[in-house]
Amino acid sequence: MPANSRFAVATHVLTSLALAAEDDPDARLTSDELAASVNTSPVVVRRLIGRLQAAGLVVAQTGRRGGAALARPAAKISLLDIQRAVDEPVLFGLNPNQPNPQCDVSCRMKDVLGPVFADAERAAAARLAKVRLASLVAALRTPRRA
Repeated sequence: MPANSRFAVATHVLTSLALAAEDDPDARLTSDELAASVNTSPVVVRRLIGRLQAAGLVVAQTGRRGGAALARPAAKISLLDIQRAVDEPVLFGLNPNQPNPQCDVSCRMKDVLGPVFADAERAAAARLAKVRLASLVAALRTPRRA
């Protein structure tokens, strides 16, 4: 099962928008420009921008002078905001199949794994809430070490 990369790609897109805004507060980037940066299809970027716009993280405009821009400063956008905008509300899903009544493991797995998943999701949300988009921008502005 491949990992879901929507969150990583959306963070890349928003970081690009934040960098562009630092250089020019009126800058808008097109889905083609963003897709080239992410190395994906503009269709993928447009879908993500739709979700990000619905969450109030970007403003987008179509047409000749169209493109996307941050809806608020990068310092006011957390990684949790981004994750919630583009991913499912639950990070870890339990087996959707009915338990096998003949198997003790199957019958109890939800009981033993559910609390572990809940704790992990709370920890992930707390960590993502602490990281601001602006800190990613600052890290990218710092020169790489050799």
